[in-house]
Amino acid sequence: MAETDRCCSTQLIDGDGEFNVVGLDSFIRTTKLSNCGLSYAVVAIMGPQSSGKSTLLNHLFQTNFREMDAFRGRSQTTKGIWIANCVGIEPLTVAMDLEGTDGRERGEDDTTFEKQSALFALAIADIVLINMWCHDIGREQAANKPLLKTVFQVMMRLFSPRKTTLLFVVRDKTKTPLEYLEPILREDIQKIWNAVSKPESHKDTPLSEFFNVEVTALSSFEEKEDLFKEQVAELRQRFFNSISPGGLAGDRQGVVPASGFSFSAQQIWKVIKENKDLDLPAHKVMVATVRCEEIADEKLHHLASNEDWLALEEAVQCGPISGFGSKLSSILEAYFAEYDTETLYFDQGVRNAKRKQLESKALDFVRPAYLNLLGHLRFKALEDFKSRLDQMLNKGEGFAVSARTCTQSCMLEFDQGCADAAIRQAN
Repeated sequence: MAETDRCCSTQLIDGDGEFNVVGLDSFIRTTKLSNCGLSYAVVAIMGPQSSGKSTLLNHLFQTNFREMDAFRGRSQTTKGIWIANCVGIEPLTVAMDLEGTDGRERGEDDTTFEKQSALFALAIADIVLINMWCHDIGREQAANKPLLKTVFQVMMRLFSPRKTTLLFVVRDKTKTPLEYLEPILREDIQKIWNAVSKPESHKDTPLSEFFNVEVTALSSFEEKEDLFKEQVAELRQRFFNSISPGGLAGDRQGVVPASGFSFSAQQIWKVIKENKDLDLPAHKVMVATVRCEEIADEKLHHLASNEDWLALEEAVQCGPISGFGSKLSSILEAYFAEYDTETLYFDQGVRNAKRKQLESKALDFVRPAYLNLLGHLRFKALEDFKSRLDQMLNKGEGFAVSARTCTQSCMLEFDQGCADAAIRQAN
C-alpha cells in the first residue's frame, strides 16, 4: 500500500498552543503535499466537545483521530489541533480536528484557545464542518450559538473574504425532515451574523460574501449506526474534486501553494497567538517572498555543484572553449525553468522579482569563468595579430596595408569568439 493510500496523522498544535513544526514537516513529506501546487484542500471541523467530531471525520475520510469512548462518559478526547490526510479523496485533502468547544477541562472563562483555533481554522481551511445537535436548532441557548458568534467575529479580522464553505452537519437527526429544519437553521445563522459587531468596511457586507453555507443531516451513530454510515458514505462523495467549479470549495480565494503550506500555517498561528490582526493578502505576499527566496537559493546551490558547470569551469582555465555560451546558457536555463515551475502558484509580482534576482546572482556566479574565457580570446587575438603581421611584412607587404588586414581578420575572429561565448538572455 502506498504512503498516500493510508492515513498519516499528527498533532499540529498541542493543548498549550505549541506548534509542532517537526511533525508537520514529516506529515508533508509522507503525504507528498508539497508537490500539489494549488490542487489540495483543507477541511476543518468545529463543534461542542464530545459531539462526535472525530467519529464523523474517521468515517467520512478513513482517518484515525482518537474517538470518545461512550462507556466512559463525555470528556475531552481531542486536545489542541490534529491533522490527517483523507484516505482515497482526490485531490489530496487534509482534515483538521479541532478541540471541542465548551469543554469543562478548560473552564467557562477560558475561551482564548477556542477563539484562536477557530480563527486558525478559518484562515487555513477551505471547508469548515460545523458539528451541531439537531435539538439545538431554533433554541436560544443552543451549544452552537457561542461557537458561531466566535466564528463570525474572528472572520471579521481577516479583512479579505476567502469564501470559506461552512457545512453545517446536523447530528442525531429526528423524524423532522431536513427541509423543515434547514430554513430555521439558516435564520439562526443570519441572526447571529446580523448581531455580530463588524468593522466599518463590512457594516453592510452580506454573509454570502464571506461564506458559502451548506446544510446536511445525519442520523444517530449510536442508535442507527447502519443508516449513519450510509449517509456518511453519500456525504463523502461531495469531497471528491471539492475544489473544482461547482464543488464544495469551488470558489475559494487566497489559496497558499502547497509548498508554502507549512511556513504559512506557522506564521498564521504565530500572528494569532500574538493577537495581531491577520491581513491575508499581505500574508500571501509574505509567504511568496520567503518561499520564492528559498527556491531561488536552492537553485543557486544546485548550480554551484552541477557537474556540467564544474567541467566547463575547469576546462576554461586552460583556454577557449567552442560553444561555451550555449553550453552555459543551457545549464542556467534548466535551473530558471525549475524555479518557474516550483514558484508557479505564488504571487506573480513576488515570483517575477525573485526570478530577476536569481538571474542576476547566477550571472554574477559564472562571471569569473566568462571573463577568463574573454581573456583567452583577447590573448589569442593579440598573438594571432603579431604572427600574421610578421608573415605579411616578411612577404614584402606594406606596413599600413598589413596592419589593417591583420587587425580586421583578428578582430572579426575575436568578435565571433565573444558571440560564441555570450550567455543567452534569460526569458
